[in-house]
Amino acid sequence: MNEREVGLCATCRWVQIVRNRRDSVFYRCTRAETDARFVRYPPLPMLRCPGYERQADDQSSNLRRGGL
Repeated sequence: MNEREVGLCATCRWVQIVRNRRDSVFYRCTRAETDARFVRYPPLPMLRCPGYERQADDQSSNLRRGGL
């Protein structure tokens, strides 16, 4: 998926990219762990989100590889 298909989650500091054995990709919102307003796996593309915070540049490459 490209950034346009994912929306805000693609650049959010709270995202955790999860890959399964079939190589499917899911965008998990880690804010959902502590705040009930957020869905663990939000529908994409996410165009508006009250919890969105742009991630630092050094975080983005690490998250895209599946690390934290």
